[in-house]
Amino acid sequence: MSSLQRFIGTTETAKHRTFIFIDANVLPDQKIRVIASDDAYLLGVLSSRVHVTWALAAGGTLEDRPVYNNTRCFGPFPFPAATPDQKAAIRSIGEDIDTHRKRQQALYPDLTVTQMYNVLEALREGRELSTSERKINDKGLVSLLKDTHARLDVAVLEAYGWDVTLSADDILSNLVELNLARAEEEKNGKIKWLRPEYQCADQEVEQASLGVTVKKGRKTKIKKAKVKPTPWPKSLPEQFQAVRSALARMGGSGDMEEVAKCYKQAPRARVQEVLDTLVAQGFIYAGEGDDYCLN
Repeated sequence: MSSLQRFIGTTETAKHRTFIFIDANVLPDQKIRVIASDDAYLLGVLSSRVHVTWALAAGGTLEDRPVYNNTRCFGPFPFPAATPDQKAAIRSIGEDIDTHRKRQQALYPDLTVTQMYNVLEALREGRELSTSERKINDKGLVSLLKDTHARLDVAVLEAYGWDVTLSADDILSNLVELNLARAEEEKNGKIKWLRPEYQCADQEVEQASLGVTVKKGRKTKIKKAKVKPTPWPKSLPEQFQAVRSALARMGGSGDMEEVAKCYKQAPRARVQEVLDTLVAQGFIYAGEGDDYCLN
C-alpha cells in the first residue's frame, strides 16, 4: 500500500456489502478488510451484484450480518477478463458510486451508508417508503444511486460475457465454473494478475505455476455431536452454506453420508457435488478416509 494514495475497504461485518475508497493517510484496523488497489475498476467489480452474490455465499455470518473474509470472499473470486473499453466503463461507474455517496454525506453529516443502502434495498423491492426513508432518499439521492448500481451490474455482467438477467443461483454457478477454469490455468502458469505492476513487475511474461499446499486430515477422530435433521435448502448458495454449517456442527469434519443425514431428503449425489465444489474452491479440504474438513 506504500505507493497508493487511496485503497479499497469494506467493513468486515455489515448488513450491506459495500466497498469504498479510503484515503491512504487512514490506518485501517482489524475490522476493515483492505484491497490494496486504487483502481475504481476493481471497486466497481467488487460493488457489483456478481461479487456481492459470491461474497454472501462464501462468507460467514455474525448473528444475521454477513462477514467478509479475504481468503474466502476475495482470494478465490474470479474477476472478469474485461476488455480495455469494458474496464473503462466499469471504472467510470465505480468512481460515480464512490463520489455520489461521499458527496451526499458531506452535504448531510448525519447520513450513513447503511441508511442509504437500507432505502436502496426498499426501492429494489418496490416497497413504499416510510416518512423517514423518504427523507433519507432525498438526502442521499438514493434513487439515483440505485440507477447507477443497476448500470454497474449490467456493465460487469457484460464483461463476463453473461446474460444481464441471470439469477443469483446462475451467477454463483458460473463463478464456480470460472474459478475452476482459472485454477487450471494457474497450474499451467497462466495467471491473470490484478496488480501486475506490483505483483509481477520483475518477472517474465510466462509465469511459473503457483505452489499449492494441501492440508492433511488429522488422524485423531473428533467425536461428532448428534444433529437434528432440517430441510435441505433449494438454492445453491444456501446449499453451500448448509454443507459448511453441517461440518461445523459435527466438530469440523464428516463424510458425505454424515453431512447428508443433517438434512431431510438431501440428495446424496447433490451433497457430494457441493462437497467437491467446496474442495475445489478451497473452502474445505479432503481429510483422512472419506472425511471432509473445514479449513
